[in-house]
Amino acid sequence: MSDPISRRTMLRMLGIGATAAALAPALAACAPSTQAPAPAGTEGLNDDGVKEFPFTSWSFNEAVTKQPMQDQITKYTAANAGVKINTPSYPYNDYLNQLLLQVQGGRLTGAVQLDVAWLATLAATGKLADLKSVAADADYAPAALALGQSKGTQYGLPWTFAGIGLISNTELLTKAGVTAPPKTIAEFEAALTAVKGLGGGIVPWAGMTKVDQLKDIIPWMWEFGSPIVADNKVVIGDDGSVEAITWYKKLYDQKLIAPDVNRVDARALMSQGKTAFYEDAIGGKATVTKSSPDKDLGSKMSPVARPVKASGDKPRHLAWGQVVAVMSGSGAAAAANWAKTITTDRSYTVEYFTKTGLPPTTNAGLADAAVKNDKFAADFTAQIGANSSASPFWVYPQFSQMEKVLAEEVQAILIGKKQVKEALTSARDRMNDLIK
Repeated sequence: MSDPISRRTMLRMLGIGATAAALAPALAACAPSTQAPAPAGTEGLNDDGVKEFPFTSWSFNEAVTKQPMQDQITKYTAANAGVKINTPSYPYNDYLNQLLLQVQGGRLTGAVQLDVAWLATLAATGKLADLKSVAADADYAPAALALGQSKGTQYGLPWTFAGIGLISNTELLTKAGVTAPPKTIAEFEAALTAVKGLGGGIVPWAGMTKVDQLKDIIPWMWEFGSPIVADNKVVIGDDGSVEAITWYKKLYDQKLIAPDVNRVDARALMSQGKTAFYEDAIGGKATVTKSSPDKDLGSKMSPVARPVKASGDKPRHLAWGQVVAVMSGSGAAAAANWAKTITTDRSYTVEYFTKTGLPPTTNAGLADAAVKNDKFAADFTAQIGANSSASPFWVYPQFSQMEKVLAEEVQAILIGKKQVKEALTSARDRMNDLIK
């Protein structure tokens, strides 16, 4: 459904080579900034001889990544005498809250897996070590390195990055007579309507309709022309956002999207061959195919650039990525060495990619045959990753509350409790109150 891209194009999209400098400013937005205390500093990385530390993650809580992570820890500890890595883990949806509770209690140490959206929040605690000296001689692609920066400080080492975007089931689309990926919103609607005609309990688009992931509405607002935030004020309720949500509500009413769907539900529908489109990060493919009865489903899944309002508009996607940060204090030097190894050593990064579908962040890793010859990864990078931007809310420590407010008001619109303008105006006022 999408044309393959060359190795050079793929690497260019990821910020490697001569074009890296041009791409880095755009993708630097992936690293949210906020007013934060001074970093704990490189002095916090002085080797205190402590070789036992925790690596806190959500990956140990997920089937696709649990064993690959354990394999990496086993490999690393076998190669580094005396090192012991503990593995506390929390579910993704509760992860940030748990981290903040641990920080507040002075109990969070070692290395920490972070969603890029959370970096500013953790940096604001003043407990993250400055990893500039650790990253200095590493082979990170410039745009990837920016993922770990907040207010100019290197708080994290980039582990993987891309965006969140549409993934299609090309087999279903072909059955519905859709022979090319939709490029405009009008074409997207037509494709959804055609898929609905297949019947059989198929949900044309497993769009987000549950509160926990309705933040996916943000790039659709961008596509309809809303900046969402301007001059440090939320402006939702403007013409672009109203038009976007009116459109989304129309699809909901026409049963082109379904009620009560979040990312887990959407992945299940794709896994069962019951949806033509859903939105996910690049690693979602591994989760979907692992649980699918269709062993050929992976070959039918194709990334699709977000349909635009008018031909020639730029597709917009929410940035997505993971970094590994280090807490200042006991064992920080050992934890930093671990973080650098799993994010730069090709024997770790490429193996992790082959098992999880999560691409590396170094030039060498991205140039490896296992990565460059993976069509899904190449297409995802070109169609989605290259057109990704940070959420306008990530710069605020209250970003999660702001996203929840937006989601609550949009859901109220979908289920008919509020009118579009009323709900979005309420969302705007509630979010602006949070950042006063």
